[in-house]
Amino acid sequence: MRKITGGVTAAKGFRSACCAAGIKYQGRKDMAMIACDVPCAVAGTFTRNLVKAAPVTWDMGIVYGEKTAQAVVVNAGIANAATGPKGMQLCEETAAFTGKALGIPARSVLLGSTGVIGPNIPLDRITAGVAMMKESLSGTLEAGTAASKAIMTTDTVNKEFAVEFELPAASGEGTVTVRLGGMSKGSGMIHPNMCTMLGYITTDCAIDQALLQKALSRVVPDTFNMITVDGDTSTNDTLLLFADGLAGNQPIQAEGPEYEAFCEALFSVCHDLAVTMAGDGEGATHLMEVHVIHADTKENACALAKSVAGSSLVKAMVYGRDANCGRILCALGYAGPVFDPAQVEVFLEGENDRICFYTDGFIQPFDEEKALALLSEKAVRFTCDMHMGEAEATAWGCDLTYDYVKINGDYRS
Repeated sequence: MRKITGGVTAAKGFRSACCAAGIKYQGRKDMAMIACDVPCAVAGTFTRNLVKAAPVTWDMGIVYGEKTAQAVVVNAGIANAATGPKGMQLCEETAAFTGKALGIPARSVLLGSTGVIGPNIPLDRITAGVAMMKESLSGTLEAGTAASKAIMTTDTVNKEFAVEFELPAASGEGTVTVRLGGMSKGSGMIHPNMCTMLGYITTDCAIDQALLQKALSRVVPDTFNMITVDGDTSTNDTLLLFADGLAGNQPIQAEGPEYEAFCEALFSVCHDLAVTMAGDGEGATHLMEVHVIHADTKENACALAKSVAGSSLVKAMVYGRDANCGRILCALGYAGPVFDPAQVEVFLEGENDRICFYTDGFIQPFDEEKALALLSEKAVRFTCDMHMGEAEATAWGCDLTYDYVKINGDYRS
């Protein structure tokens, strides 16, 4: 597997476009479209928030019912959540208009929205945007990058990654190159309980739809589900994976080496998207990584890591570069899993050095200047050794800054 430049247009057959539709923002592009030349197998994971946005409900019906799709239309600025019947009507009319424009069934069109909860999106702006994008669809890498920027809200950087790998050719002779790329957006209201804010992944791999869904569900728990910015699970969380089969590989129809290679590639892209989102949390100045090792079970390792990464006090400590390490122990202690505090070790780690904060039941003396230097690195890493078993997990978050409150204090305006 090799990392390559690109995103949703890295794989064969996929085109994208974006435009300024004036949904909420002025002077910037705020709609994106991804379309494929052929119908795709599709998989997805969605928010477990009981308050689901209309596009989430629409997409779930297609992914779990139709199991194929050929396009997705995304807008930034307004979430189309808590909009009642009008929200679903907007989805139906958007899909019908897009399907007619592209010459595909309306039930082949998936939708995504992100932004303010409550307002209705003007249909005329959506349809005008679709009409503009239909004319500019392109398979260039630049088009994919532009689409990744158009779906941003409070993000400060766009998020896109791609990889390529080899699989046996359908002809039975040699191998072919398969590509997989994706884009996502997310900076605030991030504490996924399934995936991310909005994420779209495309691949030209030929793979059975049930295995495609199984692969996505397999990688999400250790990638998108292990990030947190602010503890809020969004109403709009959607992760979609499209496979058009145009790479020419022998179709993956059962688990085995080829399926494992696909899962490895999918994990790589999902991991990079998730970690980049965690580091781009609203107002953030540091990426925070919490690695729990030697826990008794994977479930407990995940709970412990996410508890530390999500602690407001730990996040504030990282922002202030104040090595108040008792906060890490506190977050471990209320996470839920039972452990012996006297057996735990906690380390602060940097690129070239580390400090032991806690061992043998005691906060340890440490060099404050060294701690300040480690907490000043862009990525701040904590390792918590539970000394209970062989399970481990890593969670990612960011520091909590004054700017987070500023951004969310006037988000609607």
